[in-house]
Amino acid sequence: MQIHTVQRGETLWGISQRYGVSIHNIVTANQLEDPNKLIVGLALVIPTRYRTHTVRSGENLWMIAQRYGTTVQAILEVNQIMDPSQIYPGMVFVIPARTHTVQPGESLWQIAQRYSTTVQEIISTNQIQNPNLIFPGTVLTIPHRKPVTEVNAYTINTGEQGAREIQEVGRYLTYSSPFAYIMKEDGSLTAINDTPIIQTSLAERVSPMMCITNFTYRDPGSRLARTILSSTEIQDQLLTNILNIMRDKGYQGLNVDFENVYPEDRELYNQFLQRTVDRLHPEGYYVSTALAPKTSGEQKGLLYEAHDYPAHGRIVDFVVLMTYEWGYRLGPPQAISPLNQIRRVLDYAVSVIPRNKIFFGFQIYARDWLTPHVQGQEAETFSQQEAIRRAIQYGAAIQYDPVAQSPFFRYTDAQGRGHEVWFEDARSAQAKFDTVKVYGLRGTSYWVLGYPYPQNWLLLEDNFTIRKII
Repeated sequence: MQIHTVQRGETLWGISQRYGVSIHNIVTANQLEDPNKLIVGLALVIPTRYRTHTVRSGENLWMIAQRYGTTVQAILEVNQIMDPSQIYPGMVFVIPARTHTVQPGESLWQIAQRYSTTVQEIISTNQIQNPNLIFPGTVLTIPHRKPVTEVNAYTINTGEQGAREIQEVGRYLTYSSPFAYIMKEDGSLTAINDTPIIQTSLAERVSPMMCITNFTYRDPGSRLARTILSSTEIQDQLLTNILNIMRDKGYQGLNVDFENVYPEDRELYNQFLQRTVDRLHPEGYYVSTALAPKTSGEQKGLLYEAHDYPAHGRIVDFVVLMTYEWGYRLGPPQAISPLNQIRRVLDYAVSVIPRNKIFFGFQIYARDWLTPHVQGQEAETFSQQEAIRRAIQYGAAIQYDPVAQSPFFRYTDAQGRGHEVWFEDARSAQAKFDTVKVYGLRGTSYWVLGYPYPQNWLLLEDNFTIRKII
């Protein structure tokens, strides 16, 4: 898999010829609505059977070869490198594909085992229509060795709509998280129509994770949090209700999302988490939390102070860092998930939380702000596909912020109003996946399903092997 950024004057035919990939495959991979309409700056996923690697500081050819399960000699030959000692950070190498010639009596399962990959990966890489019709002598491309990761996705659509969203991307998920059961002052919970989502999740081998929260669109939930956290009696009732729902509906774990907790209730929140783990672990359930994106233990603000990173890292099974919403819907236009800001959060997080307990939060929606921005004016939220559609409609060249590592563009609508759109594309997704690898994190958590983003899922599968726990 490679990423190509459209330059002025390029056509899809020319791009397909350059990479030796059919126009149809490029259109399908990116779900392009009109192959004849490309825009400057549009990032395309090119479904090649080989991939590239950008050399990082401190890397050598042996390390790169080990990472991808190939040899130094193969890299030297395919890249026509005469002097292997003269590599430097920023160089881009083509990583040669491994091949395997099917022998009499061999099955795809045996081949997958030999190369530490999966049958599904081999089928996908080679576009095999019928896995049962693999004949001796067939030359298969073996997928590159990939790190194993876990993936969570929240969904705010319930019922059959939420179930369809899980079904569409279930092969890429470890966990699914219907959002959310709202806690009440007496320890009860509001009901949501999550049964279809749970059933579909289990059918897709995705572990359903129950979410509870204290806030709503209209109420930040601070006083509700204090009421619950100040009473062990209410907490016991809440946990009893949670367990009853989990048993009845088939949930396998819990995600706790207390937000806007008063700073002075920080220790009470920690105590509640310990009480939750003590109740749920003996029943075989895992427990996770959602954490605001902090850059230090002393960070001030209602969103941050009661979220005790070291305590969460010690008490629960894993945490989801909500590393998004810098580009807030009511704030000025900017990248929603700027990677430079996210790295500051990760630098602090990995210093106090085990890396194998941290999920990187990844938003998969775009925003369109009117400009000049008026404080409190709400941006429009939509999918990455809609962002591309608007760029093409208004002939707006897509730019890329190298610091935030996020794409954006500006346009003027029919009413003469200025707009600024920030979104995600193949480049920004790849940058985020690289960050997950560099920091050695447990996985990625998406907020929120319901916004089509085909490039993301292709690149996710190209970068990682997704762990299934059921």
